[in-house]
Amino acid sequence: MANDRIHELRELLAEEPDDALLRLMLGKEYAAAGDLAAAAPHLEQAIVLDPRYSAAYRELGVVLDTLGRHAEAADVFRRGIAVADETGDLQTAKEMTVFLKRLEDRR
Repeated sequence: MANDRIHELRELLAEEPDDALLRLMLGKEYAAAGDLAAAAPHLEQAIVLDPRYSAAYRELGVVLDTLGRHAEAADVFRRGIAVADETGDLQTAKEMTVFLKRLEDRR
């Protein structure tokens, strides 16, 4: 079923390659399917397309951390927290703050 959803999102993305929401959704679907290497570029692109998209920072940070790219994940969380604070997305800022603290505590 995840592959069907990925296929649908890829078709939509072919029509709307600059849609940050589609990139986020596709990245999340790849992550849910266990393909983190495929998820990361879509989440990175979501941030490029919309640098104020705090949810994309959260998802990218989690994927990078899971991939073992801890320094990159910490940087993404820090940038994402700043964006979320700036845009008033307090819940996402809180979540990323917790993720960042856990990541730093493991070091």
